[in-house]
Amino acid sequence: MSTIIETNDISRVYRMGSETINALKSVSITINKGEYVAFMGPSGSGKSTLMNIIGCLDTPSGGTYILNGNDVSNMSDNELAEIRNKEIGFVFQTFNLLPRQSSLDNVALPLIYAGYNKSQRDKKAQEALESVGLGNRGNHKPNELSGGQRQRVAIARALINDPSIILADEPTGNLDTKTSYEIMELFENLHAKGNTIIMVTHEEDIAKYAHRIVRLRDGLIESDLINDDVATASKLQAEQNVNENIH
Repeated sequence: MSTIIETNDISRVYRMGSETINALKSVSITINKGEYVAFMGPSGSGKSTLMNIIGCLDTPSGGTYILNGNDVSNMSDNELAEIRNKEIGFVFQTFNLLPRQSSLDNVALPLIYAGYNKSQRDKKAQEALESVGLGNRGNHKPNELSGGQRQRVAIARALINDPSIILADEPTGNLDTKTSYEIMELFENLHAKGNTIIMVTHEEDIAKYAHRIVRLRDGLIESDLINDDVATASKLQAEQNVNENIH
C-alpha cells in the first residue's frame, strides 16, 4: 500500500500573550491510501490541531509533514491553499454552505478556483449530487433542505475535485442519531470506492465505522489500533465468501 500521509515528530505551539500552549507535542503517524481512520480524544487532546495540520489549514511548529510525496511543512499560505484545493475534500460539522446559493452552486464552488467553465462545473456538480443521493435537489437552497441533506451537499462538494483525502470534522455533530447513521453509511460507501477518509469524532458509535482508531491525549498519540469490530466483520464476510464458493 502506498503512503499518503506521513508526519514525523510534528509539534504545534500556540502563544497567547505570555501563555504557551503545546497543542501537539510529538506526533508521528503514517496513513496509507485507502484507509479509513478516526481521530478521537477529549477536548484539548490535540485531535483538531492534528486534523488542521493534515488538512493544510495550519503548519507544524516542528517536525515534518509529507502529503502525497510533497513536504508541506514549510509551505507558504498560497502554496498550502493550492494543495488543499487539489488534494483535500473537507466536511465540517456546521456544513459551511453558502445560504443564498443553490445546492448545485455550493457543490461547484471549488471548481471555480480550479479553472472550470460554468457548464463543466454544473455537469460535475450534478454528478457529485447524484453520487450522494441528491440528484433532484440541485436547485434547492440550504434552508430548503434537512440537516442530513445539507451534510450530503457538503460531502458532494468535498468530492468534486476528486481529492486524495476526505477530512471529516465531527460530520454528525449537528445531526440526530438516525441521520448520523445514514451519513456514516454514505462514508462507508465512499471508502469502499477507494477513498481515503480521516474523521475527527468524540462519539464512540460513530468512530466504530472507521477501520482504525487513533486516540490522542495531551498532544500525544495514546493508542493507534485497528478497529476490532470492523476487522472481525471483514473476516467473517471473507469466511462467508469462501464457504459460498466451496458450496
